[in-house]
Amino acid sequence: MLAVMADPGPEGRASQVGELCCECGQVHLLLDNHLYNFQDEVDDELICHICLQPLLQPMDTPCGHTYCFKCLENFMQEYNFCPMDRKKLSFQQCHKSSLLVRNLLDKLIVFCPFKAECQQTMQRCELEAHLQNRCPGFKKYKSELQRKKNPTSKGKEDSPPKGETNTPKDPEVPSGGSSLVAESSAAAVVSLGTAEPGLVNPAFEETEEDLPQRTSLVAETTTIEIHREDPEEELGMRIVGGKDTPLGNIVVQEVLRDSVVAADGRIAPGDHILEVNGVNISSVTHCQAVSFLRHPGPVLHLMVLQEKGFSNKNSQQDSTSAPNREVIHVTLVKRDRSEPLGIKLIRKTDEAGIFILDLLEGGLAAKNGKLSRNDRVLSINGQDLRQGTPEAAAQIIQTTESRVNFVILRQSGVQLSDPVEDSSTSNSSSSSSNGGSPVHHRRRLDQNHYRRKSNYQKDLPQGYVSHEKTVAIKKEPKESLGITIGGGRDNKNKLPIYVTSVQPIGCLFRDGRIKRGDVLLSINGIDLTHLNYYEAVSALKSNAASHSVILKALEIVTLNSPEPSLDIKEQGFGWSPLWITWLGLPSYLHCCQDIVLSKGNLESWGFSIVGGFEESKGNQPFFIKTIVPGTPAFRDRKLKCGDEIVAVNGVPAIGMSNSELIPMLKEQRNKVTLTVVSWPGSLV
Repeated sequence: MLAVMADPGPEGRASQVGELCCECGQVHLLLDNHLYNFQDEVDDELICHICLQPLLQPMDTPCGHTYCFKCLENFMQEYNFCPMDRKKLSFQQCHKSSLLVRNLLDKLIVFCPFKAECQQTMQRCELEAHLQNRCPGFKKYKSELQRKKNPTSKGKEDSPPKGETNTPKDPEVPSGGSSLVAESSAAAVVSLGTAEPGLVNPAFEETEEDLPQRTSLVAETTTIEIHREDPEEELGMRIVGGKDTPLGNIVVQEVLRDSVVAADGRIAPGDHILEVNGVNISSVTHCQAVSFLRHPGPVLHLMVLQEKGFSNKNSQQDSTSAPNREVIHVTLVKRDRSEPLGIKLIRKTDEAGIFILDLLEGGLAAKNGKLSRNDRVLSINGQDLRQGTPEAAAQIIQTTESRVNFVILRQSGVQLSDPVEDSSTSNSSSSSSNGGSPVHHRRRLDQNHYRRKSNYQKDLPQGYVSHEKTVAIKKEPKESLGITIGGGRDNKNKLPIYVTSVQPIGCLFRDGRIKRGDVLLSINGIDLTHLNYYEAVSALKSNAASHSVILKALEIVTLNSPEPSLDIKEQGFGWSPLWITWLGLPSYLHCCQDIVLSKGNLESWGFSIVGGFEESKGNQPFFIKTIVPGTPAFRDRKLKCGDEIVAVNGVPAIGMSNSELIPMLKEQRNKVTLTVVSWPGSLV
């Protein structure tokens, strides 16, 4: 189907007009697409029907066709219709294809064009790095080209051409036979010059001063196999999103401690779940995704998209390749699984990753003597931690039976900057430097939560209905209400009190009007909406002792996504509403939080948002869709995927479109205050 280009020999290349492209290694006009020799026949769905080659920088048209960026741009300069169906079209109506499609294209296997000197195959996105750093054929070609341009250098072909410097090779880090520091074989460097439809992307917006620093985001599609001893055991992560929400994709909001997913260590908040056991869930509703992920079984196969952070335009190298830095391998052997290593791990305020703050005197690491203060942890037991957290590192160490293999980066003469508040040790709890009693580090309780202000309030989104009901019951004084509750304003998400179960022994079950999921507003005139969990329990018990009870409750109905009837326990509590249910809670019951982010002049904020006003959909909330590793939003750790943006610097976002909110975010050069509402993701 797809013709593979012939491979010209050295003589043929020399006779061709023009120099070889340094990105694809073939001859083509500057304005034309790169050329590749593909190993296998490429599916017709991935072919551009203008150039008949696999898509490059794919662009989608409103009528559902996809073309190469350059092909479509050149075509639209002469015509005003789609090449396939001839429907009226302008280039401005087209948008970049999804990240999943671009990753699939970048992962197509190609031959090195220098077949005589190099028989290697690689993913298409890796060819440029191969040519520049590893290909003997391209190196020979550059030497020959330099000799022709500068005849006096004849006989010195082994020296680097003028103006070319030898790029230091990234140090290798073992990870099951692969390299963590070198480019991952599954990594795709994604250009972010064009926003995806409906996606406002302050994380990736570039100014002129940003361009030399960051131009692309490195993302990786990974298949992960999760094993469960108990097929019924929950995975232990919270998810948000779905095609019935502005987020579209299913996104991991949180990974719970001591869970199956946490023990595996490969899934992190912000990961997009694309497939579950071979089923594509990138375009299913939230409830459907929950059902897929809650399905029992001993083995679960997940395909996830993980964003790794920005790449550097100039060097395209990891920071680990900087001069006077050394990669060191250290193995510590525990006598048993519970033995601590005696390492204090922290995050820096100005640099991504995990660093060693201290080695506890008399501990295993201190006795070994090979780890040092200020070392940056690149990986533990082959798991990439360059964008990791101290908690993730501690989890890996705690679940290791014996040998703990560290790969660390050491740079002399660098003082450790002030750490942020969260830290971890190799123990399940942090220990003081003298090895004394454990000190459990708790994140400071935020003092800036408050009820959603009147000017921040909004109408319910489409597809939701809520109505208040008043239930008056006559009962015996000793008769129980027969309900259990959850939530409370002391909950980390500052939830209202809601009913988790209606027991068949109480008066409310007999009455039948109060249901699981109802939000309790008051009992006998006592307001429950501002109480914490224990205050609410006390209020319900004391008022249940009377002969009559008047309960006011709010029922939230999700019209488009009926909740799956799956009873799943939540670590010592019970049933809780799905994330999508909370989106239908009236604004006056919301609890807002102000999050202040700070950044340098050349940094991006580090998050992307979706939603806002659209003529076809009306007013939609703005949601956080992506938080990029290594950015201010990532380091701050308060912002989560699925959070709703209520206001920016006190200006309400309700009713704004993408084009109105983006300038507000870009105008804030070094500091921005985001007012957000955060709902707990659905537990799977």
